[in-house]
Amino acid sequence: AGVKPDKSTVIRLFDLYNESFDEAIKRRNEIFRFIRKENPDVLCMQEFYYQEKPTNFNTLDSIYQIMSVHSFHEKSKYFPRSRQHFGIALFSKYPIINKGIVGEHQTGTEEMNYCIYADIVKKKDTIRVYNVHFESIKLESDEYSRITNSQSRNRSTKLKKVYSKLNSAFKIRANQSKNVRDHIKSSPYKSVICGDFNDTPMSYTYQMFNSFLTDAFRNSSSGFGVTYIGYLPAGRIDYIFHSDDLHSAKFKIQNEEFSDHHAISCLIY
Repeated sequence: AGVKPDKSTVIRLFDLYNESFDEAIKRRNEIFRFIRKENPDVLCMQEFYYQEKPTNFNTLDSIYQIMSVHSFHEKSKYFPRSRQHFGIALFSKYPIINKGIVGEHQTGTEEMNYCIYADIVKKKDTIRVYNVHFESIKLESDEYSRITNSQSRNRSTKLKKVYSKLNSAFKIRANQSKNVRDHIKSSPYKSVICGDFNDTPMSYTYQMFNSFLTDAFRNSSSGFGVTYIGYLPAGRIDYIFHSDDLHSAKFKIQNEEFSDHHAISCLIY
């Protein structure tokens, strides 16, 4: 029995902070149309946003309606005064019999860097699905511009600051990865992990999971693959891994550009 397709997509808060509210609504609706077209059985979102009712920027109820579900799993930072949630979410058309958070008190410096999981039942099979958003570098576009355009005498100082950010993010991701790896290895069920790893296939983070799981992209696609399309070249940093006794097919890096990441999808069975 399969779960078709498992979708991981970075949606950057549905473009909530666009200077034009009309443009934000337009982008949000484009994302909704994309989800409706793809019709995923399991939908994993990073940088997920919703506001409790009343709201003029509805997201949660719309996804409920699109996917015909009325429950989901999420971990978010909550702001009581504005009734807003910022974090990570997982939706499933199949029953969720158990759910949890990995390393809840060992996240990164960003509150939205979480890993959640849900035990999903299809017929007689139970599959544990993890949705992850590992620590990012937090290199701003103006920093990148200042490095590439600065004079050589100033470039060294700027590069040291960037290296410090890279080093800090690497250490946090390494710790997050170890926690998630250990959790997956102790899972009583076959597992799928997807999301924004913020690291390349050459990284320690990637190798940690590739050492005991199957990379769905390499299993059913080809080429280098590019999921990050922001100002800093990074290539493939979003992944779907699965237990070796599961199978994957039709891995796709979607063409749509709703944020600085392409969505990815895959058939798991």
